[in-house]
Amino acid sequence: MNYLIFRTKVEDFNRWKPVFDDDKLVRKAAGLKELHVLRNIDNQNEIVLLFEVSDIAKAKEFSTSADLKEKMQESGVLGRPDIIFLSDK
Repeated sequence: MNYLIFRTKVEDFNRWKPVFDDDKLVRKAAGLKELHVLRNIDNQNEIVLLFEVSDIAKAKEFSTSADLKEKMQESGVLGRPDIIFLSDK
């Protein structure tokens, strides 16, 4: 199985979360299945997302897309996120 970890900081989690939730169908089309939305205990505006990846090529394309960049700006993502693709094989 393949996975994607997305780690970043946001200006305000409560501003970011609705924008993230509204983009669920786009992530699904990119082969991503949300497993966990996690927040740093010491900084609630630092988030870590874990996705199961069914199509690595689509997921990688999505991770560098203009659409994702636009959504990150709209939702208040700070800086460049850490995006890591993993496999349990």
